[in-house]
Amino acid sequence: MKIGILQERAPGEHRVATTPVNVSRFVKLGLSILVESDAGRGAGFSDAAYEGAGASVVARADILSSADIILAVRPPAPGDLAGIRPGTKLIGGLSPYADPARLDAYAAIGVEAMALELLPRTTRAQSMDILSSQANLAGYHAVVRAATELNRCLPMMTTAAGSIPAAKAFVMGVGVAGLQAIATARRLGAIVSATDVRPEVREQIQSLGAKPIFEEIGEGDEVTKAAGGYAGEMSEAYRTRQAALVSSHITNQDIVVTTALIPGRPAPRLVSDAQIATMRPGSVIVDLASENGGNVEGVVAGDMVERHGVLIIGLTNGAARLAVDASNLFARNCYNFIEAYWNKADKALAMPADDMLVEAVTLTRGGQIVHSRFAQNQTA
Repeated sequence: MKIGILQERAPGEHRVATTPVNVSRFVKLGLSILVESDAGRGAGFSDAAYEGAGASVVARADILSSADIILAVRPPAPGDLAGIRPGTKLIGGLSPYADPARLDAYAAIGVEAMALELLPRTTRAQSMDILSSQANLAGYHAVVRAATELNRCLPMMTTAAGSIPAAKAFVMGVGVAGLQAIATARRLGAIVSATDVRPEVREQIQSLGAKPIFEEIGEGDEVTKAAGGYAGEMSEAYRTRQAALVSSHITNQDIVVTTALIPGRPAPRLVSDAQIATMRPGSVIVDLASENGGNVEGVVAGDMVERHGVLIIGLTNGAARLAVDASNLFARNCYNFIEAYWNKADKALAMPADDMLVEAVTLTRGGQIVHSRFAQNQTA
């Protein structure tokens, strides 16, 4: 069985779907690895490194015509898959909510598309979770980026000329990215606080040495739960009270990092223009949800803008800016997914359609969109 690794063609994408060290792991399982020439260049992995690990470096057309599985960091355009064999498994980060027409096209060309970002948040799937591994790096990069743009240092310093107080950082949204942002800001010496719509994360915030900022949930507050272990939305009454609490807190913050996302829906608005106006000039906001509409009013995805003297960074694809580590983590996620279904005796994949994880990630099969969440939107 052959696994193909294509060069990513999305603008600004430097990651690669597998790395030389993970090629060695696949080879030990009995798989053959085909890598498109220069596929790893953006992450610093040479063709020679892949060949040294046991892969064959070949042309893209050769991969498409012979691979049984293709791994992808970002969803390839259907036109970039010309010549792919029907039934080939396309596994990786496929952004299923972004473009329904792309799913139709995958079905039309007979690809069996499997989006690993749809894996449920369960213990069994934890080692395969590309969202967590990449969000972890994005949270780290968000704080480092903010620190480089901030007009002051983060840690407290004592000098002969006097003491410099520590900067204050506020993290909004305490998922994987948020927790890493808290930890990174703390390591850099900032005074850190954080908030989330889920009261149960209070202890996680405190365990990292940060201060929880929460409006208490009242009897009339309703919580809309999201599937797969993700945060949902709170009632309007709660959001009003929380906004007031955040407004009073955000005024004194030097760095704000927002990370809130709800799968398949626009990012919730967390910071308004009026709140930005209360912050000190020179403060920095980093919005990790800018590609999905943003948590911050006025954010521009992939750009920096200034409002009321505050710099707002619409950080996109933060993990790709750490391409070496991001690629290694992504590759290991993919390996763990495939290894879990690999029959060593038969040297073949055994992926029952009714397996919980397989069912969760499979978008298309046999020329049809089969994932229940997307099949109802399939075009005739």
